[in-house]
Amino acid sequence: MQKIETNLAFLIVLILVAVSVGGMIEIFPLAFEGARTPAIETLKPLSALEVEGRDVYIREGCHVCHTQMVRPLRAETERYGHYSVAGEDVYEHPFLWGSKRTGPDLARVGGRYSDDWHRAHLRDPRSVVPQSNMPSYPWLFDAVLDGAVTARKLDVLRTLGVPYTDADIAGASDAVAGHTESEAIIAYLQGLGLDMADYAGGAR
Repeated sequence: MQKIETNLAFLIVLILVAVSVGGMIEIFPLAFEGARTPAIETLKPLSALEVEGRDVYIREGCHVCHTQMVRPLRAETERYGHYSVAGEDVYEHPFLWGSKRTGPDLARVGGRYSDDWHRAHLRDPRSVVPQSNMPSYPWLFDAVLDGAVTARKLDVLRTLGVPYTDADIAGASDAVAGHTESEAIIAYLQGLGLDMADYAGGAR
């Protein structure tokens, strides 16, 4: 032991070996993460319009005040529905779980309100929720998407494991062009949690 401690070069080599082995033990299993966390059977990729809506959602900082993760606690599941499972977020890049709830969790908001409600809520939140401290987003109704980079976004997501087809990517621009950012973000919100609702409802 004293020989090792007094031989600096040998000690450095042993440290590097120990760190390398430890690093491999930590990192190597991540290469098989997809196999260890399969998608739930009902999970579908976001549509082109929903992808654009998600990007608007991130750009406007919605994920800062709203989580997308229902904890497995009675108070959570009674208010929001089935607790979140890893398999429903396999296609999420990046994850939007969050930890701070200035506003309510949105993991199960899909289908809970009408498109008209969401439009009113984005334009003037207090018109539908008087106690809301959410800011208004009137510019989303004027900004029109051109779909110029939507196909590229889907192509990148496919390289990350989202199962988009060639047809999905080819038709992405046309599916988005002409829609307002408000329409895109509403489409995104209306899809949140629906796959899990189908799964939890017995579509297995």
